[in-house]
Amino acid sequence: MIRIGLYSDDPKLQQILSSVLGKEFQVLLQTTEEGIGRMVADGGCDVVILDLDSDDASLQERIASCRRIVRSRVSSVVMADDTLRATAAELVRLGAHSYCRKPPSIRDLKALLHRAYEGFLISRKPYGAHQEVEEVRSCDQMTGSSPLMQQVYDLVHRVANLNASVLVTGESGTGKELIARAIHNLGSRSGRPFVAVCCGAIPETLIEAELFGHEKGAFTGTVGMREGYLEQAGDGTLLLDEIGELSHATQVKLLRVLQQREFNRLGSTRLIPLRARLIFATHTDLAELVAQGKFRLDLFYRINVMKVTAPALQERVEDIPQIALHFLRQYSEIYQKVVEDIRPGAMALLQSYSWPGNVRELENVIQRAIIVASSESICEKDLPLNIQSESVLNIGDYQPTNSFERQLRNYKVKLATAAVRDNHGNKTMAARSLNISRAYLHRLLRLAEQNPLIEQEGLDVESA
Repeated sequence: MIRIGLYSDDPKLQQILSSVLGKEFQVLLQTTEEGIGRMVADGGCDVVILDLDSDDASLQERIASCRRIVRSRVSSVVMADDTLRATAAELVRLGAHSYCRKPPSIRDLKALLHRAYEGFLISRKPYGAHQEVEEVRSCDQMTGSSPLMQQVYDLVHRVANLNASVLVTGESGTGKELIARAIHNLGSRSGRPFVAVCCGAIPETLIEAELFGHEKGAFTGTVGMREGYLEQAGDGTLLLDEIGELSHATQVKLLRVLQQREFNRLGSTRLIPLRARLIFATHTDLAELVAQGKFRLDLFYRINVMKVTAPALQERVEDIPQIALHFLRQYSEIYQKVVEDIRPGAMALLQSYSWPGNVRELENVIQRAIIVASSESICEKDLPLNIQSESVLNIGDYQPTNSFERQLRNYKVKLATAAVRDNHGNKTMAARSLNISRAYLHRLLRLAEQNPLIEQEGLDVESA
């Protein structure tokens, strides 16, 4: 049974977590830094829950002790409400495994604890020493511990050893190929080839020859026999990315392959058994393409046996510190430049930005920041101007220099409050209606709470 060290002085939280986690975890209560420190040092727990309460009179002391615990590199989950999100993000940046909102969803908390325990196993055992460790490492490129990513990890593990077709959906730049690779690496085909093909990048006149292969002289220009991607994948996995780009004719032939589990090269009648597992990916809505008559309904049902959705980055803002630091370590090593961390102000800008390009855009931003950084830390001025201009900082840190800037800031705040009102208090829907991140919306709402004069100073939303 996984041993959980709960560092909290909230009797109600202790009672609730001891009750709901007791069947899966051994919950060990500690109310003092000395007690939890001794437990960690003696190896008395596998994972630590760090409880931060905004109503705690000694909050700053609690935060300081949590920093010391996190720096000890124990696998820990920070539990905090939205008012302490920035503090929780800082603790994740210092080394905590993940952050959980308070009050927690018990299902999400259990998933986070299991993931944190997997991190504990990696830190304690050498690579290859245990199958569970190998499974975790095969997902290393998938970074994030938010509830949405926990769902992705769960589905990946569920389908890894099945031979069913999987459809991976999500916006461009969300990591659909990483999900496909994780499914391949976790399954029994992990030692076999993984072949990724972008259907939209191959001309329509060549796509069939690329997929099925061809014999010598099958069509003008062929100089010899060539194995197609279906054959090259062998007993491994074939990822067909941007499946919605296939022509109707190719869709018909692919449907037959999936039904009969066999195919033939162009120019040949010899049937070749399909041994590879197929995974499909798309950033478009295939159901909408079916409704428009651009995608076959029967093929849609064939490939949509199990669906895994890669969440957009603005839907999992709490993962941004982990992802950014992952890229920071990766590219500082590649560029052989000593850049060790990201300053809190710069991290706040990253978490406020809407990220239309998702993780791929964040990766590019971190690369650029490493190149232009003049110190060992990435600061606000190292980030692109579009990220700096979209973010609204706390009033205590930002004072408009003139009337125009003040009115622009206030107008954004009024738009945010109006969106929340129009969506009946649903902040997630309000953020989506404005096409901004939930974290950016919360920042605007905090500005409204801190400065009620905005209603008098700002522009009239209704008349604008």
